[in-house]
Formats: sequence, structure tokens, C-alpha cells
Amino acid sequence: MSSLKTFISEWVIDFFKYLRILLSYFVAHHLKPRFSAFESVKSVLVGKMYQQRGKHAQLIVNSVMVTVMVLSVTLGPSVIVNDSQTQAVMSLGLGSKFAFAQESSPSGETARVLGLSTDSQVEIDPLTQVSDKPRADVLEHTVENGDTLASIAKKFGVDTDSITWLNKGLSEKKMKIGTVLKIPPVIGVVHIVKAGETIYSIAKKYNVSAQAVVDFPFNEFTNDETFSLAIGQQLIVPDGEMPDEPILSPRSNLASSQTPNAGVVSATGNWIWPTAGSISQGFKSWHKGIDIANRGGGAILAADAGTVIVASWLDNTGYGNRVVIDHGNGTKTLYAHMSSFSVVVGQTVKRGDKLGMMGSTGRSTGTHLHFEIRTGKGNANPLVSLK
Repeated sequence: MSSLKTFISEWVIDFFKYLRILLSYFVAHHLKPRFSAFESVKSVLVGKMYQQRGKHAQLIVNSVMVTVMVLSVTLGPSVIVNDSQTQAVMSLGLGSKFAFAQESSPSGETARVLGLSTDSQVEIDPLTQVSDKPRADVLEHTVENGDTLASIAKKFGVDTDSITWLNKGLSEKKMKIGTVLKIPPVIGVVHIVKAGETIYSIAKKYNVSAQAVVDFPFNEFTNDETFSLAIGQQLIVPDGEMPDEPILSPRSNLASSQTPNAGVVSATGNWIWPTAGSISQGFKSWHKGIDIANRGGGAILAADAGTVIVASWLDNTGYGNRVVIDHGNGTKTLYAHMSSFSVVVGQTVKRGDKLGMMGSTGRSTGTHLHFEIRTGKGNANPLVSLK
């Protein structure tokens, strides 16, 4: 019996050895050649694909861009019109009960919102959001039929003198249809810096303060501490006057020198001049206050009664030493570039009380006071309120 078991076990072992040898033979003589052929073909294909990588990438990118542009041109206007009409209706409180329809008048200027549940129509005036920021660069304008020097100046918010100075030899008679004019960004002079010139010599040449040139937001300097200039750079001189040339356009943005009445008792809402001197820079879209210059310095007075909420350098925004007074009626006043303080935070002051002395701290080119009137609706022009 034991010999039978031994025979069977040996037979099973030999049988599995036979199968293993048979499998090895099959793999060696049938599978390996096929795998080798597959690897060879794969290597060739991968090599070709690798060599041509990115060949069609630019074509695909261009196709996508063209598709986006076509969709923008075809669908964009309808989306913008619907969005504008939706905002108009919502601002009128008409909700979603209205359908939108646009009627074109002969001039194409009137849009109407038509209701489904009523025959009434609501007129919507086209509105344009105009930025109060000045332009940075000189523009070019091609003269069209009906253009005059005055109409062009009004269109771009400058005066005729500024355009004439920038376009040498220009006159109303020489301005023909097709003439290309250079338009300055603001009223004043566009100056190209020459060797030896400084911010002070340029300001003196065009009869403005150096501070006015520094405060224009798009004027750049090679050194912001010394206001150094590079030869050949373009400099905008706001309110500059061309030497030896008459000024034909009225300029109402400058005011004459004023002397404050320091002895007036406070009366809320009535402002006095905060210091004595001359207006070196007026209220602008980029200059939210006025500059009162006085080489000899002088005392700075509270323009109205209130509580001192700031009396320090505070931060590095360019104001230097400044005082801010809260007048308790939603209005605050700021007095900047001071050399010293006569008040502390938390104390109250009467109109005409001394706040400190005029100086030239912070981003300043000379002794002067930068004065602002701040309200809940933004900064107000001090020249309108000061007495």
C-alpha cells in the first residue's frame, strides 16, 4: 500500500515538472517572439509621436481663439443689452414682471422697458460713467467736419491754450479736416526734460508750484526722495503757462491769496482760512484738496470747531505730519505737511485755534499747507466753502 502511494506522489511530481517544461517551451518559442515584435512596433510609433510632439498645438490654440472671438462678437451685444436693461429695471424697482424690449428712435438714442401687465412705459436715459481720474498720456485727435478748437478742448476737458501750446503753429485757420492734433491729459503744459533742469526750474518756468508737478499722479521721477528727472522724459505741468505767450482761455481754478481771521468764534459749518499764503495748487480730481504756500511758514488754524482725532505722522502716505479734526457733523478737515503740533489727540478746538506750524514734511517740495474737507460723499472743494 505504501509503495502505491509513493508511486502516485512521484507521478504527480513528474507531471507538474512536465507542465512547467512545456510552459517554458511555449513561452520561449511562441510568446516571446510576438512580444518582441509588439515592442518593436510600439517603439517605432512612440518615436514618431515624440518627434512630432506639439506639431498641431498652435493650430489647436488658434482654432480655440477664433471660436471664442466669433462667440463674443455674435453673442456679446445681446448679453450686454439684456444685462443693462435688467439693471435699469431693477433700479426702478420693477422686478421680474417686465419683459425687455428695445425700441429704436430715428436717432437711436432712446431705450424703453415695456411691461406685460400694463401699458405704461418707462423711459431710460442712457448714462455714461465718467472716471474722475486724469488721463496719463497725450492723445491724438483727427479733426472732423464741424470741429473747432473750442469744441475739441471741451470734448477732452482741457482749454484751447493747452492744445495750441502742444501743437506748435496751430491756429483755427490752419486746422483742416484730417489734421491730427495732440491733446494733453490736463490743462497745462507738456514738457520734455532737458539737461540741467530740475522740478523747481521747470515749475518756475511755467509759473506753477513744484508741488503741483509732483502731485500729478502720472509724473515719474528717477528718485522719489529728491524728485530727480531723466533727460528726455515727458513731464505734465498742470495749470502751467507757456512763457511769453498770452493766455486766451479763462482759468477759474486758481484763487487769490487769503488771510485767515483767527479771532472768529466757532460757528459749525462756517469755515475760515486755515493759514495765510497763496494758492499754489487748486482742487483736482487727483488732488483732493488745496495747497496754501508761504515761504515764511506760519501758524495753521482750525477752520472750524471740533475734536482732534489725528496729530502725528501716522503712516507713509505722503502727508507727513498732519492733524485731522472731526467736526461732529459728518465732516472732517485735514491739515498736512506740518512742521510741529500744538494740539494732541482727543482735545477739542475752537474755530481759529492754533493747530501747529506750517512745514514741508512728507511728500513735499516746499513750505506749504495741504488742506482737505472730507465729507460722507467724498472730498469737497475747499475754495467753495472758505470765507
